[in-house]
Amino acid sequence: MAGMTGNPDPEKSDYIADTIGPYVKKKDLAIALQGVASFDDPNPSLEQYMTDANLATEMLFGAYSNGDIAGMKVIDLGCGTGMLSIGSWLLGAGMVRGFDVSEKALSVAEMNRNKFGACVEYTMCDIREIDEGADTVVMNPPFGCQTRNADRPFLDKAMEISECIYSIHMANTVEFIREYCAEKGRSVHSCKIYKYDIPHVFSFHKRAKQTVDVAVLNIR
Repeated sequence: MAGMTGNPDPEKSDYIADTIGPYVKKKDLAIALQGVASFDDPNPSLEQYMTDANLATEMLFGAYSNGDIAGMKVIDLGCGTGMLSIGSWLLGAGMVRGFDVSEKALSVAEMNRNKFGACVEYTMCDIREIDEGADTVVMNPPFGCQTRNADRPFLDKAMEISECIYSIHMANTVEFIREYCAEKGRSVHSCKIYKYDIPHVFSFHKRAKQTVDVAVLNIR
């Protein structure tokens, strides 16, 4: 596993702290996350779609409101360019680590980390290799559009390393995930449905964008 440790730029950190502040406002988080850069060269086999800033805000602010972010160790599985990991840092996570198999994605994540002055550590590896725990896992795993059940290894690893998980999935898979979690002795604590616009990113996309229903799940 290749580690990439970041030290925050004091001036940038002060700016972000002033923007978000100790009393976090949801709208401020949403505005800040709009500044997270997307993939330079997304890989269709990895389903590298940028997590929408507003959707990320809904999930992370919900986790923050439940006491699952501030002061906690947060792991972002399949972190991509850092949307959820940087958002967790902005919300006061005590430690944030992001893992992804894509070197290209992590190079953008590093750029985003430096832009925000975020104290986030990124590691390049297959998420199945992770052998450390976390208070909270946040993730937006592949939906399985290219590879069937591509989200399964993410669910398995998340349940292995943490008692608290926030994850984004296609809404039509929620009942399966409920059953799958029950088999592992876990349950879907909450489920909220949102509209998600999949942009025209790859050559096989026929529409400018496609709107689908996604579920933000809290698994415990």
